[in-house]
Amino acid sequence: MGARELAAFGRAEILESGADAGLLGACQKGDPQAFARLVALHERMVLDLAFRLVGDREEAKDLAQDAFLQVYKTLGRFEGRSSLKTWIYRIVLNLSRNRLRFWKRRHRAQSCPLEALAPAEEAKVSNRTESPFDACSRQELGARVQAALLRLPFEQRAILLLREAEDLSCAEIATSLGVREGTVKSRLARARDGLRRELTGVFVKEPAE
Repeated sequence: MGARELAAFGRAEILESGADAGLLGACQKGDPQAFARLVALHERMVLDLAFRLVGDREEAKDLAQDAFLQVYKTLGRFEGRSSLKTWIYRIVLNLSRNRLRFWKRRHRAQSCPLEALAPAEEAKVSNRTESPFDACSRQELGARVQAALLRLPFEQRAILLLREAEDLSCAEIATSLGVREGTVKSRLARARDGLRRELTGVFVKEPAE
């Protein structure tokens, strides 16, 4: 499973670091319109990442609200040692990890309903000439990938998503997770191997009759 498949699975568009810096400055000065703009620009990225991590669309919405609330409360302490997007990723990762621990204590399993894997954004950009069969096949494939991701340990799943779907460098991932870059590389290798095993046969086309 490489970057192409996971990138097709959903990648959020985000600001360049220079534009982020200007927006951040306005937010730190208390400009409510600037913060609303920040939320609008990063909301899809936060929602997608939270959903891929926990496997539940409604929980992902709650996590996104919590993440932006935490961003708002801590903006004044952001010193710019990392990019704004990396900082937001770290908040989402921590909240998602804590939510899964909360579920585990209450013996709740991660969920991944098939219908939750077709976000409105995908429908907007999908091929309008796509047949119902092709649309169904694509949705089913997405469900299998997401289910395979959820079977990986959280740290491996997070690193794989940040590297392959969000296109972060190993250094940026290390900052987001608060670990060494070497740790990221070793976990990424294990995550790729694990996902490859989980997806054995999924991307093999059936022979034509």
